[in-house]
Amino acid sequence: METIHLIIADETLRDGEQQVGVCFSKDIKRRLAHEIASTGVHSLALMPAVHPVEEQLVKTLVADGLGGQLAASTMMSKACIRQSQTTGVQHIILFHAVSDRLLLLRDPEMQVAEGGQAREAALLNGIKATPDQVQMVRANMCRRVRQHLEYAAQLGLRISFAAEDASRADFDFLVECINQFSPYLEQFLLCDTVGCLTPEKSYIWIHDLLASARCAPLIVHFHNDMGLALENTIQAVRAGAAGISGTFGGIGERAGNVAIEQVLNGLRLRFGWEVAGIDYEAIARVGQHLDQLGARAYPPYSQAAQRHEAGIHVHSLMRDRLSYAIFPYGQPEIWFGKHSGVSNIRYLFEHCLQKPLDREKYEQICQDIKNLSIQQNRSFSTDEILQWLQEQSYDSA
Repeated sequence: METIHLIIADETLRDGEQQVGVCFSKDIKRRLAHEIASTGVHSLALMPAVHPVEEQLVKTLVADGLGGQLAASTMMSKACIRQSQTTGVQHIILFHAVSDRLLLLRDPEMQVAEGGQAREAALLNGIKATPDQVQMVRANMCRRVRQHLEYAAQLGLRISFAAEDASRADFDFLVECINQFSPYLEQFLLCDTVGCLTPEKSYIWIHDLLASARCAPLIVHFHNDMGLALENTIQAVRAGAAGISGTFGGIGERAGNVAIEQVLNGLRLRFGWEVAGIDYEAIARVGQHLDQLGARAYPPYSQAAQRHEAGIHVHSLMRDRLSYAIFPYGQPEIWFGKHSGVSNIRYLFEHCLQKPLDREKYEQICQDIKNLSIQQNRSFSTDEILQWLQEQSYDSA
């Protein structure tokens, strides 16, 4: 066997738990975190901002001695950066969309241009924009990200950047982002957020990015919507990617992420490559524990793989169906749980009940649902939440 050096970034307890129906208790997550850390992965991501329970878990794990491996996935705001720092973690993963499709949907200036509301056409086709508008939202994004990278650096934090929807971004703009952000970074994560890459494209993409950019180590984070995440990741490694980001068991939103154990064993069996520092027996134990918990990824192309719970995804889906759903057939399902946001509640009241409420009420209901999800360790379908709302008299608020 040949020993290779490859960064292994675990997302099981962050991105993995965003899978509809996967909701671990604090005690189980603590035990899983220790088991995952024992495998030798270089980082283990959680997201303190999801809920106070998550923030406390991160603090507990730091106290347990895992601070060196923990990474706090952190939204692009100074308040969230400070929150992550107060947990005691040394490493944060800031994330932001880099594709024009998502940037146009989320840029405040574009929303003002629309009068604060999405046009009906945007629900199916995204927001149409002029070349000047595209350049504007790209410049806004770069400026905002640099400001927050500088702020995090001033706090003494180690920083990685996750480029959301990088696989659908303009190539030259992506190179520009890599070049601008890399001086602040330990790692630049390239996300195939909707799982649209193929093995052939993955190899060429990584090869060309490495040839074109002056970059921090490139890590690939690939989703499995088309069932190709494993081969895509292996081809990215062959092309020179410095590391992989995935989950144990491949759990994650929709059809999940690349399965870490499949990548590691695939490299071992196909090429005779063992990753330095990885305990392969510990890898197997984590998979067995998740299997005992019933945490399994949904099959690609299944209806279950069209379920969405994360608030930021629902916000975009309400305006552009293809923002987080690459297939033109089937109907995305909106679900509710720990990772839901105000947009999930807006969907209920404005699309299902046709009874709009003010944002303050949406935030209250959202928090109640998050708490309910944590208490019961589960996610809820739209029908279940509509029934719950009736029982709570929220529908008549």
